[in-house]
Amino acid sequence: MKLPTDSQHPFAEHPFVAVVTGSSSGIGQAIATEFAARGACVLIHARSNLAGIQQTVQRIRSLDASSAHRDKPSQNVRCILADLTDTISIDSMVRGAFEWKGYINVWVHAAGADVLTGSQASLPFEAKLQTLWETDVRGTMLTSRRVSQQMIARGVPHTLLPSIVHIGWDQAEHGMEGDSGQFFCAVKAAIAAFSKSLAKSVAPKIRVNCVAPGWIQTDWGMETSEEWNLRAEGESLLQRWGNPSDIARTVASISMGDGEFVNAQTIAVNGGWCGLGNHVRSRTTRDPRP
Repeated sequence: MKLPTDSQHPFAEHPFVAVVTGSSSGIGQAIATEFAARGACVLIHARSNLAGIQQTVQRIRSLDASSAHRDKPSQNVRCILADLTDTISIDSMVRGAFEWKGYINVWVHAAGADVLTGSQASLPFEAKLQTLWETDVRGTMLTSRRVSQQMIARGVPHTLLPSIVHIGWDQAEHGMEGDSGQFFCAVKAAIAAFSKSLAKSVAPKIRVNCVAPGWIQTDWGMETSEEWNLRAEGESLLQRWGNPSDIARTVASISMGDGEFVNAQTIAVNGGWCGLGNHVRSRTTRDPRP
């Protein structure tokens, strides 16, 4: 879907502005690209993944030439690096994001620590929990509180309410066995709870929702065993892994006018969850069952 450019469209004079944290790969990258494809100006973020940020920029700039603002690519996308475990870095990121266009329509918080692949996959449980807590929970809460304050203070030049979207996990509601289930369910449940509480705190001036992906085939999903593939496919009524684009379309849809009355919700995007009785032990974290 592309945004129309006629003078009657609410974004014809002033562009829709989206910020997507954690947009150097995976779900965040897909969300940023989807917003750009719909004609939004997008600010993309990473902590330090320059190669990933460059890839996201390339994807945005290679979109169909008919997309809005394609004649001004330098004004359509901007990049920012920030460590969401550092308060000063968070403040600087939020300030810089709002100074770009003067307002923000939607802030999508997709950033999260990766403790399943790379060097952090071999960390002990305590270290993984600390990393996830600092980035996924504390970073999300501090950032979103600052963003909401700026959204209220600055407003937007549109009738559509500004919004904040957090990325959770559908399994947080049900629980999952193993070390990874214990820390991810706890962390993502905290994010879902915070989303509802923030929504009640800033209504009716801002909407806040949490989108909870099911089994999504990001980099981690590409390396799983056949057992895990069967589990991911079997736990969805649609019998397949989800794609990052499935999440991206949902986030964009509820943010750009199609979901104006959706607020304080945790929206599962999982093809319909139907948990199986025979679980596969996590080999990624190599954890024994308690």
